Amino acid sequence: MASVFPAWDWARNVIGDVPGADLTLLVDSGVDLHSYQPSVEDILTISTCDLFIYVGGESDGWASDALAQAVNEDMVVINLLDALGDRAREEEIVEGMEAEEEEEEEGALDEHVWLSLKNAAVLTEAIEKALAEIDPENAAVYEANLAAYTEKLTALDAAYEKAVEEAPHDTVLFGDRFPFRYLTEDYGLDYYAAFAGCSAETEASFETILFLADKVDELGLSCVLTIDGSDQKIAQTVAQTAKSTEPQILTLDSIQSITREDMEKGTTYLSIMEENLEVLKKALQ
Repeated sequence: MASVFPAWDWARNVIGDVPGADLTLLVDSGVDLHSYQPSVEDILTISTCDLFIYVGGESDGWASDALAQAVNEDMVVINLLDALGDRAREEEIVEGMEAEEEEEEEGALDEHVWLSLKNAAVLTEAIEKALAEIDPENAAVYEANLAAYTEKLTALDAAYEKAVEEAPHDTVLFGDRFPFRYLTEDYGLDYYAAFAGCSAETEASFETILFLADKVDELGLSCVLTIDGSDQKIAQTVAQTAKSTEPQILTLDSIQSITREDMEKGTTYLSIMEENLEVLKKALQ
């Protein structure tokens, strides 16, 4: 069982065609991970699974209670933030960003670990090791599937590096929350945003709008970015406030609200990250 879509999809690729595997995505109704609370049925499913993969940040406060009720004493648990080790990063407030009305706990880790292809390679390997431990008979299959999937992650990572290297700009600007710290750090990009990644705020002050609009003008940016599910109101206001030619509004998918319908249509972690690459290329022009 996986609590978020990227981890579910990584596990699916490592498992491949191994018979008898029952892979479940806990949050498959489009609910944002920051507001998800498990049902009684979810708790029961978690308590009996062989492998449970979850993010491990502040939004997963419910997981400790769920795991404490586990009836499967042999359950293997992967906390993605723990598995990242020193690659995990704290959320940060950058210049111009709207601060929370109530300050979050200092040192809170950025939960959006999947928005880095380099992280994905590390975490997929952790999943492969866990599956091999649980099911040693198919360890060789898991290892081969991991190698094939890692090759795809590495190729896409290289495509991102090439795109950023060839782009005329090295800064992205979000009129929205900013869950992409891992991605921007991977490729040496600077960023400005209205809110931090896990912010619960929805209204930006005039000062924040003006700061972001001035940055659009100062840096000559052609795009203001939003994330999936946004009403785009802040981004539109920033774009309209900018004195230069009104920038285009584009969306980068933070892969936080995948639905079962998306999955049935064939949406994958890699397909979303490929689409994000095309958006990023435009944003850096």
